Amino acid sequence: MSNDRSPRRGVLLIVASPSGAGKTSLCRRLMADHAGLELSISMTTRGIRPGEVDGRDYHFVDREAFQRLIDEDAFLEWADVHGNLYGSPRAPIDRALAEGRDVLFDIDWQGAREVARKCPEDAVRVFILPPSLEELKRRLVTRSQDSMDVIERRVTNAKGEIEHADEFDYVFVNDDFDRSYAELAHIYHAERSRRFRNLWVEAYRQALLNEAV
Repeated sequence: MSNDRSPRRGVLLIVASPSGAGKTSLCRRLMADHAGLELSISMTTRGIRPGEVDGRDYHFVDREAFQRLIDEDAFLEWADVHGNLYGSPRAPIDRALAEGRDVLFDIDWQGAREVARKCPEDAVRVFILPPSLEELKRRLVTRSQDSMDVIERRVTNAKGEIEHADEFDYVFVNDDFDRSYAELAHIYHAERSRRFRNLWVEAYRQALLNEAV
């Protein structure tokens, strides 16, 4: 009997958290450990940070260009976050789903809500909580990417973001990186194994039932 495991439907794995809770580090490790998982590269109007690369971390554009794409309905989701615009280009995501590839989203709760609304069968939402707001602030200060004014605003806004954790399928606290990574990887593996996403299962099951022994 054939061991073919295709076709399958891709997973849209959405990971959100307040800024500084560790989602980007967790997502990077998940990507490094799973060659079949690709990142949805968001587009943003915010300035590029030290160490970031255009086209790898984000597609950096000005507001005029972003607005043109909004008008063309070119985003699966977009949102205004901390005064900057962020969006997920629709075309590469649609293509990945059609080809049975998995896509990882490192976005905020607003984007997660919109992707889940438009792709209810494909979207899996994970929200990562910080151990405390004090620890969240410490992490933001330590990474030295933002001014203190920006950091204070992010910590203040964190409560508003945490209020939306109840919209997500999975929630856990990132108080230990390795344990949190294991949690995220388990979620991804389980969702990949959902029967309705593995379109080959029914034919395989029937072949087993029809097999002569």
